[in-house]
Amino acid sequence: MMERLEQRYCIKFCQKLGDMQVETIRKIQQAFSNDAMSITQMKERYNCFKDGRTSMESEPHSGRSSTSQNDKVIDQVRTLVMLDRLFTVQELADE
Repeated sequence: MMERLEQRYCIKFCQKLGDMQVETIRKIQQAFSNDAMSITQMKERYNCFKDGRTSMESEPHSGRSSTSQNDKVIDQVRTLVMLDRLFTVQELADE
């Protein structure tokens, strides 16, 4: 994780110095070798910094909500399954 952050700083630094995207990618690959970010990720970061982004942190991602797995939901599902073991996954989700 820390190496990703270091690479983001390097990409921002190269972009601010006026290096072209391809030069920046070559430098990151040379410096970090097998631990380098993918080319796609480097291009995305380079473009973000070129467009004026200043933060090194990632944007929040969409995905499973943090409330989808909690003790209350787990207990409810367990109770339903114990009542009728023929419940389908879809029926459990609907309940």
